[in-house]
Amino acid sequence: MDHNHIRPWRNIERRKSRQIMVGNVPVGGGAPISVQTMTNTDSGDAPATIRQVLACAEAGADIVRVSVPDTNASRALRDVVRESPVPIVADIHFHYKRGIEAAEAGAACLRINPGNIGDASRVRDVIKAARDHGCSIRIGVNAGSLEKHLLEKYGEPCPDAMIESGLEHIRILQDNDFHDFKISVKASDVFMSAAAYMGLAEATDAPIHLGITEAGGLVSGTVKSAIGLGNLLWMGIGDTIRVSLSADPVEEVKIGYEILKSLGLRHRGVSIISCPSCARQGFDVIKTVSALEDRLAHIKTPISLSIIGCVVNGPGEALMTDVGFTGGGAGSGMVYLAGKQSHKLSNADMIDHIVEQVERRAAELDDLKAREQAAE
Repeated sequence: MDHNHIRPWRNIERRKSRQIMVGNVPVGGGAPISVQTMTNTDSGDAPATIRQVLACAEAGADIVRVSVPDTNASRALRDVVRESPVPIVADIHFHYKRGIEAAEAGAACLRINPGNIGDASRVRDVIKAARDHGCSIRIGVNAGSLEKHLLEKYGEPCPDAMIESGLEHIRILQDNDFHDFKISVKASDVFMSAAAYMGLAEATDAPIHLGITEAGGLVSGTVKSAIGLGNLLWMGIGDTIRVSLSADPVEEVKIGYEILKSLGLRHRGVSIISCPSCARQGFDVIKTVSALEDRLAHIKTPISLSIIGCVVNGPGEALMTDVGFTGGGAGSGMVYLAGKQSHKLSNADMIDHIVEQVERRAAELDDLKAREQAAE
């Protein structure tokens, strides 16, 4: 159930930006905020990289980035691009020739870092390759690898230095009549990143890629990313995101979607509303939610599900979800469908029955969508 249309205070007014294409994925210009991740396999090992790309795409990744550090990776990239169901971004550092090779291999976008790609002539060579092969470019500014002259000017990495770096590189692209670019200004510090992104958003209409770089492990990195990206997205800034974690890239995709779902900016799969549980719970809420997350991971249709342990908040939450279960007494609880009380259910049959109800609702919504599209 989507109640945003009757809750104007939940609507986010997104920053207006130009639109570019990353392969077949539109970025900016009001397009849905895309979710990205990056492989962590040996990029020269095409089969391993392809397996990870496929896993990330299955989890919902719209775009996947692959590091291209050497000629082996350049050669393997051609196979990765051919087998990938989503656009591939080639991550280029230090060696501008890798950018040219990646464009020739079919990458949809080249990510270049102005602090280490080389002088303007080398950047021009990469721009030419991008134009010749239909690639877009991401200008990727990082606080940890700013140009020497900017560090000398500002004394240390700071938002103003990051913004200036990005704008300098934008000028190079524009001077070469290249406009199919997006830009990021990442730092591991949440405050520095947020300030840089806010300044950048005012200085350019280019699509913005959001990220808190090197955010940390699964728990700490998720928290930092949720705070940093969440606040920027809430302000309407951001056209595509990547959650950077020292974890499985699939987890980055899942968390990226959870951040977007929490702000009503993107809807995919089952959104579970559940209580933390307490002595009033009529069943094991934590165990049940964990099981349902696993059993419902295959659902891509946006559906809301409430799993509440008792009747204090359960009925109220169930009114707002597609499917709901509220714990009661004597080993049973109440099932809610489309926000209305439906039938009692024993705790023993709960998980299988809820999975069945969610799958049925997903099928109904998919069928309705198909009929609406056929009628257009």
